[in-house]
Amino acid sequence: MPEALRLVVFDVDGTLVDSRAHIVQAMEDAFLALGLPCPSREAVLHGVGLSLPELMAQLVPEHPSATHLALAEGYKSASFARHAAAGDAGSAVFFPGMRGVLDQLQADDFTLMATATGMSRRGLDRIIAQHGLEGYFQSTQVADTHPSKPHPSMLHAALRDAGVAAQNAVMIGDTSYDMLMAKAAGTDAIGVSWGNHAPNLLVEADVIVNTAEELMTALAHWIEDRA
Repeated sequence: MPEALRLVVFDVDGTLVDSRAHIVQAMEDAFLALGLPCPSREAVLHGVGLSLPELMAQLVPEHPSATHLALAEGYKSASFARHAAAGDAGSAVFFPGMRGVLDQLQADDFTLMATATGMSRRGLDRIIAQHGLEGYFQSTQVADTHPSKPHPSMLHAALRDAGVAAQNAVMIGDTSYDMLMAKAAGTDAIGVSWGNHAPNLLVEADVIVNTAEELMTALAHWIEDRA
């Protein structure tokens, strides 16, 4: 019997790359442009992974939806401007060992990869181009065209693109939103401890890992169970 295809889906911000400084700075720009005090760094990073309007609603629930939308647009503009000003020096930085994880999975003929990220299409395309990741991902799902996490829409689309059943897929992320999205879609879930949510918040994860090496070990066991 031929080996079945598997799908490994990655969140991006907080899981693959460390964009925390950029996110906080762009958020400060967006709030300043509207004359509003910026929430704390901790509050901003806790909401990373949500779609921007949902994140703004979480940060300033006392303001109307029109303000949330204006802040979301302001964040997009500020983020783009900061990336443009930084040029190559503003390239997103992989967390230790995570580029190697992608390279190892890319070499496995029966393992496909995808993204399910709260980033915009423009932001994800920038990271893919910066790091030469063209062709790595069978499916690239972003916040532009889906409901916010933890809605399972992004994972449903990635599964369709890859032609893989939910029981043969795993979501890897750093937030409770990622873990809840995985469970809603019927996939397994691996939480990483180095991102925006503390490990004690990743209660829906099947396993939590602390390093890229631990992640590869967990994935090797997961793949072996499905070979």
